[in-house]
This record gives sequence, structure tokens and C-alpha cells, in this order.
Amino acid sequence: MPARRTWLSAASVFLICVLALVGWLVEGRDHKSTGGSAAPAGGLGTSPLQNPDGTKPGLAPLTSPEDRKAGRDLIAKVATASVGAKDGYDRNEFGPAWTDNVDGVPFGHNNCDTRNDLLARDGTAVERKDGSNCVVTSMTIYDPYTGKTVDWTKQQATKIQIDHVMPLSYDWQMGASKWDKAKRVQIANDPLNLIPADGSQNASKGDSGPASWLPANTDIRCSYAVRFAQVSLKYQLPVTEADKKAMLEQCV
Repeated sequence: MPARRTWLSAASVFLICVLALVGWLVEGRDHKSTGGSAAPAGGLGTSPLQNPDGTKPGLAPLTSPEDRKAGRDLIAKVATASVGAKDGYDRNEFGPAWTDNVDGVPFGHNNCDTRNDLLARDGTAVERKDGSNCVVTSMTIYDPYTGKTVDWTKQQATKIQIDHVMPLSYDWQMGASKWDKAKRVQIANDPLNLIPADGSQNASKGDSGPASWLPANTDIRCSYAVRFAQVSLKYQLPVTEADKKAMLEQCV
């Protein structure tokens, strides 16, 4: 009998160790799947070729030869011009930042400001302020410009910023200075022209075109060039020769 009890005790210890090991592996796998460098379960976002109005989330890479050719074909339609003067540019010329009071673009007049619309568009596991159907307080978001997943909270607001793909100052210099105020408010709040992205990437970009700045994540550069072209074509704004050349090169 003592020998049998000893055997059972040893078997019990072995079983406990196996269960503990399995639990550790599962926990480690789950942690890895939601870590700071992996893509979210929802994928890498939407191909710009399948998102002509910008209402679908994210910005997915264009990887197939067919899609990259379609990207080049679209970019080829973009007009070119010399850069104009920056004289008179002011952010206020494009209306109040993230105003919901905008006509003619998706999400306008939906009782939520543009910034929160875009966070909700691209984020997953979105939580909102108590009593609000608009204000995003936390989320998980895939940043296409760095290729990383970010756990974001409102207390870290600048960690994720909303990038104007065609910067407003660039728009001004390429022809928007001649527009009426309503059209400038449109391009500033059009989801087609807006990507939530890493704050440092947005800051480093400034008002640069694609010849001077491209996202750090090389996998997304063709998609970024296509999105730049989509905004250019929608608003009939030319780009510089250097910028168009750089855009085409991203989709070779």
C-alpha cells in the first residue's frame, strides 16, 4: 500500500506539472498575439483600391502584381504642376480642426467630430466615454505607417495622430488657396484624406509630398502613394513632377 500511494503521488505531481506547462504556453501564445508588434485580428486594413471613399478601416498593402499595376495606372492620371507660394496659408483657412459641420463628405453632420470618427473607423475594441456615442477613450489600432499595433488611451492622445495624406499646406500651395472655404473644409475632414498613425511619423512628415517623405513601413508605401493619388484626383489638385515620380516608383 505505501508503494502504491508513492506511485499515485508521483503521478499527481507529474500531471500538475504538465497542466502548468500547457497553461504557460497558452498564456504566452495569447500574449504574443496581442503584443506591440503583431497585426490585430482584423488584419492590416483595407486596400485603397477597394476603399474609394475612405470609409473602410485602415490602409492595407498592395502586394499582387495586378494591384500594383492598378495603382500605377491610377497614379498616372494625376496632373502635375509647379509648387505655388505658401503665402497666406493658415490652418484656420480649412475651418475649425475636426469639425463635424462639413458638407459633401462621409461622416459629416453625424454628431461626432472627425477625429473621433477616424479613431472609431480604424480602431478595434473601441471604448467610449460614459454617456457618449462619439468620444473614444481607448482602443487597439494597427498603424500602417510603422506596421505596429498600438494600445491607445485618451490619456496618451498624441501617441496616435490623424494624418492628412495630402497635407493642408501642400493643398494650399497646389491650388486650394483659390478655393472657397467650404471646399477647404471638405478636404480637411474627408476620410479619404485621413489616416490615424503614429504621432512621430505624422510630425516628421510635416507638409511634405511623397518625394520628401514616405511612411517608415516600406510594405505600405505603394498603398500610401495610391491614397495620395486618390485625394489628388478627387479634388483635382496637381502634385509636383518629383512627387508623381516618387509615387509611381512605390508601386513598381
